[in-house]
Amino acid sequence: MVSVADIVGLLVVVGVNTAVAALATRFLRVQLTTRWGTAIYVVVLVPAIQLLVTLGLTGPLGLGPDLGSSLTVVGVAVALPFALGVAFDYFWMPTPAEVELPERLERS
Repeated sequence: MVSVADIVGLLVVVGVNTAVAALATRFLRVQLTTRWGTAIYVVVLVPAIQLLVTLGLTGPLGLGPDLGSSLTVVGVAVALPFALGVAFDYFWMPTPAEVELPERLERS
């Protein structure tokens, strides 16, 4: 039987991983100038970070229920938040070229 605490823990893991995916995707899109470089780094680097966050949250902190198999954990705690976070950044946030940044101050 899954308790309410297990469901809340799983939602915390999914929420944190979604935020990590959205923020990391935005950071890579702003910092990298090529489209292919950004896509490759997002596909490789972001899920690796999410996997480490998942291991940290579910291991020592014990958040979330026992999902049964490692494939289920990767699907629910990494792949789903990855898709949500990347979709949030690409479809909801403006492109980095559309955002006006203030001028940098020169230090002398």
